[in-house]
Amino acid sequence: MSNKRDRDSVQNIIIVAFSVCLVCAIVVSAAAVSLRPLQQENAELDRKSNVLQAAGIFQTGVSIDEQFEDIETRVIELATGEFADHIDPDTFDQRRAARDPSQSQELRGREDIAGINRLEDYSLVYLVRDDNDDLEIVILPVRAYGLWSTMYGFLALESDLNTVAGLGFYDHAETPGLGGEIDNRNWIAQWPGRKIYNDDGEVALRVTRGGGVAEEHHVDGLSGATLTSRGVDNMIEFWMGERGFKPFLENLRGEES
Repeated sequence: MSNKRDRDSVQNIIIVAFSVCLVCAIVVSAAAVSLRPLQQENAELDRKSNVLQAAGIFQTGVSIDEQFEDIETRVIELATGEFADHIDPDTFDQRRAARDPSQSQELRGREDIAGINRLEDYSLVYLVRDDNDDLEIVILPVRAYGLWSTMYGFLALESDLNTVAGLGFYDHAETPGLGGEIDNRNWIAQWPGRKIYNDDGEVALRVTRGGGVAEEHHVDGLSGATLTSRGVDNMIEFWMGERGFKPFLENLRGEES
């Protein structure tokens, strides 16, 4: 009888419960560690897939890694627009850099029109060249805050570094059926052929509802999603401007001419 009371004691129950929790924690931790390489590999494949899709060169039924062999991945310094060859693009984590005060700058007021809070010092860029090594497409990582979330995407430009080749978003939490329509193929189909800059070199492409903007510089905003549309509009203004990729595009234009 005494042994049964000992087994049913509060102390014994706590020990058993703790032991079960400890075993479960060890199993979960071991699973997380063992699956991490696979998760990282899947995340990398997803990134590559989104780059290819934004550029309009994704091929179904063909290995993503095989397709990505034709893409040159580089790191640039945003402030100067120059290539940063001392940074390995295969290991550079741009999102982490944007959160790290030692690798980014705080943005305040009007300079943070995109609502991203911090701007990383360096950025990845992706270059597609033809068989003669001439530039065909440039793919740029872009982001901005919409209504509920930061919208992460890729903007592709043609060889003139002004004409949009494509746009795609891969991470956001905008309202399904409203702001979430930034994923809608019909809306995305408006972008190719639009021009970023006007003849004075100013960012002219706008995302608005209604007229007032030349067609080559206009993308129709999403119906019922004013703040999300404004976020995309701000994204273009920021990332194509002086604090974004404009210095890089100007340098690249000089190299290619």
